Amino acid sequence: MELTQLWLPVVLSAVFVFIASSIIWMALPYHKADIKVLPDEKALTEPLAKLNLPPGTYMWPNCGSGESQGSAEFKARWDAGPWGSINVLSCKPNFGANLGLTFAFDLVVAACVAYIASQSCEAGASWESVFPVACVTAILAFCAGGIPGAIFMGKPKRFMFTDFFDGVVYGLITAATLAWLWPAA
Repeated sequence: MELTQLWLPVVLSAVFVFIASSIIWMALPYHKADIKVLPDEKALTEPLAKLNLPPGTYMWPNCGSGESQGSAEFKARWDAGPWGSINVLSCKPNFGANLGLTFAFDLVVAACVAYIASQSCEAGASWESVFPVACVTAILAFCAGGIPGAIFMGKPKRFMFTDFFDGVVYGLITAATLAWLWPAA
């Protein structure tokens, strides 16, 4: 089966996932506890602004190289803490552009899931044949990639769980849409 036969379920699943994501992040309360407000934002942002850091992800304490990792000075900083990471952006976040990129990601995931399902299931395959293949593939696409990064960047377990839960929801939506609109034989 050609991937072009699946353009409608690909586009619709991306639209449905985008709508679900919007509802999850804007209307449902469970992500509100994931991102904390600093008790004194100015005390952190003013010194950071003076550093004029180039865009990137920074972690502390950081030894900078493998050789200095064993140094007494680094070990003391490591033991004392605090430990953290920060992302410095290159410009102000653009909500519209970020939404567009999120939708593009949803389209790419849907197209990849559709491709894998099309290699596993023939045209006219039943819901019961298409859904499991599409579901596992979509859940992997939406969930698995972020987990190692979240672990190493110290993302709180609660945030990792809610991200994973969202990915399962998006995977179920993608799989259900593909199975529902799977081409007839």
